[in-house]
Amino acid sequence: MTPNDLSNLFDAFNRHDIDGVMSFFAKDCTFNTVAGSEAHGTRIEGTDQIATAFSGVWQTMPDAHWAHHGHFVHGDRAVSEWTFSGTNADGSRIEAEGCDLFTLRDGKIVRKQAFRKNRPLIAAPFRY
Repeated sequence: MTPNDLSNLFDAFNRHDIDGVMSFFAKDCTFNTVAGSEAHGTRIEGTDQIATAFSGVWQTMPDAHWAHHGHFVHGDRAVSEWTFSGTNADGSRIEAEGCDLFTLRDGKIVRKQAFRKNRPLIAAPFRY
C-alpha cells in the first residue's frame, strides 16, 4: 500500500462509495472507532460490519467529508491525517482534525484506528 492508495481510499470515503472503500480492507479487518465505552472506542470486526458502520455515518451525515487528507506509509504501518466535517439531522455540525493509524498486510488494511479531536458541536443556525 502506498500514500496514493490511501489518498484513493479517502476519495472513495468522500464519494460515499462503500465498494470502493472496502476494496482496501482485508476480510479479517478490525476498525476501532473514535467513540465508545472502551479505551479503544467501539471495535468493529469484519468487512460486512465495517461496511455497515461506514454506510451508517453517510446516512446520519449525508455531507460527511474528509478534507485535507495526507498520508504516510512505512512497511506494515500507515498514518492518515484529515479534517472531518459533517452535519447531523438537527443541523448541528462537527468539524475536527483527526487521524487514522493503519496496520497493513499484503497491501490491505487489517486494522484501522481512528482518532479525532474532541470538539463541541457547532450549533445549528437559528431559524425563525
